[in-house]
Formats: sequence, structure tokens, C-alpha cells
Amino acid sequence: MRLEGKVALITGGAKGQGAEEARMFAAEGAKVIIADILDSEGEKLAAEIGESGGDALFLHLDVTSEDQWRSAITAAVSRFGKLDVLVNNAAVWRRGHVEETTSEHWDAVLEVNAKGVFLGTKAAIPEMRKAGGGSIINISSVAGLVGSLTSSAYSASKGAVRLLTKSTAIQYAGEGIRANSIHPGAVDTDMGDQVWPNAETREEVAGRTPVGRMGVPADIAYGALYLASDESSFVTGSELVIDGGMTAQ
Repeated sequence: MRLEGKVALITGGAKGQGAEEARMFAAEGAKVIIADILDSEGEKLAAEIGESGGDALFLHLDVTSEDQWRSAITAAVSRFGKLDVLVNNAAVWRRGHVEETTSEHWDAVLEVNAKGVFLGTKAAIPEMRKAGGGSIINISSVAGLVGSLTSSAYSASKGAVRLLTKSTAIQYAGEGIRANSIHPGAVDTDMGDQVWPNAETREEVAGRTPVGRMGVPADIAYGALYLASDESSFVTGSELVIDGGMTAQ
């Protein structure tokens, strides 16, 4: 098993892409902490993983709260003894060009997508140091690499995640703590339903993607699995683009 003996905390882990990561990590031997504000979905997923022979714990976590981050890390370590992997997956998306974006809209997106990643990284590093190292995996987006026609705030937040990841990587590489970002393209998730709300728009996106389809959560989860595993021990500060060739054009 590729994650045997590792303990991983995944934010936004109750459904969609985060849930797929949780299932995959557990199947590969990790003890998984599912952290989310969606309590019923998170509890249900933890039970599902347990019934499948895995070991999972659900924790309520609002990633914008530093106090809740401290409590979540403490609870995770109390249950499993350490923390090896953090996947900062939780995010929100709001539509709006620059002129359409209110201050409240901007703050709401940056609070979750950028500040949440910062707070999680800050909270996890001391425990990873105690464990002798670890892997921080920040889910950015292709919108963190190129501009967005639909959401200025989302693109800005994901660009912030990209460079926070690189700063984390160079600051903590000497302690065995790695940090990498994943940049998904168009992925068929609940968030994707907001961005591409009907079959016509989804067909258009698939047609503009060189591989001819939208991504599915497993496409991204496999990338996270690699970065969580010791197979990627020489990989830090990197950007893993998983977009079906979209940004290669």
C-alpha cells in the first residue's frame, strides 16, 4: 500500500474531489481525517470508509478559523498519534468580473481559498516537524496559472495558493516537509455545477479540452496520492497540472 502508516487530513473532504481523495488514501493504507463543515456528509463518508476496512475520522472544520484549525490538528494527533499529510482542498467559487466583484464577495472567496490554506499550513507544520517530515498538498487550479474570464476573485485566490506553496516548500525543505500544488482543469464536481450549469456548457468545455472530456475527481485524487506518497520524496515546490491539456494550448 502506497500510504501505509501515514496519517492524512483532507479539508473539504466530505464530498466531491475531497471525498474521492479520502477514499483513495484510505484504500492505500492511510488513516484519514475528513475535515469539513458538512457534518452529515462527513460522518457518512467516515462510516463508509470504516465499513470498507479503512480508518477514518470526521472533524468539523471551518478553514477560516485559526482556533478550529488548532482544535482539528490536536484531535487528529490525539486519535492517530501524528500527522504526515495535509491536503488543503476546501474552496469556494463565485462568478464575477472585476467590476462586478464586491468587497464582500472578494473577501469571502479569499478567506476560504487563500487564508484557509495559510492557516492549515501554519497549523500542520509543527506536527509534521515532530513526525520527521510531511507532505502538504494544496489544491489550486488552472485559474491560478492563467487568468479567468468568469471569476476574478477565484483566480486571484488560486494564484495566491500557488505562490504560498512555493514559499512553504523552500522554507521547510530542510526539515523534510514538502509542499506542492495541484492545478485541476475542468472537473465534474458540485463546484463544477456552478461554473458549468448545463449540458451545453459542459459539452463546450469538453470540446475545448484536448483529451475530449472533463476531468473526474479520481483524476485529481491520483495526483494527490502521488504527492502524499514517498514516491514523490524529491518533489517540492512543484505544480502538478491535471487539466487534460487545456493550458498546453
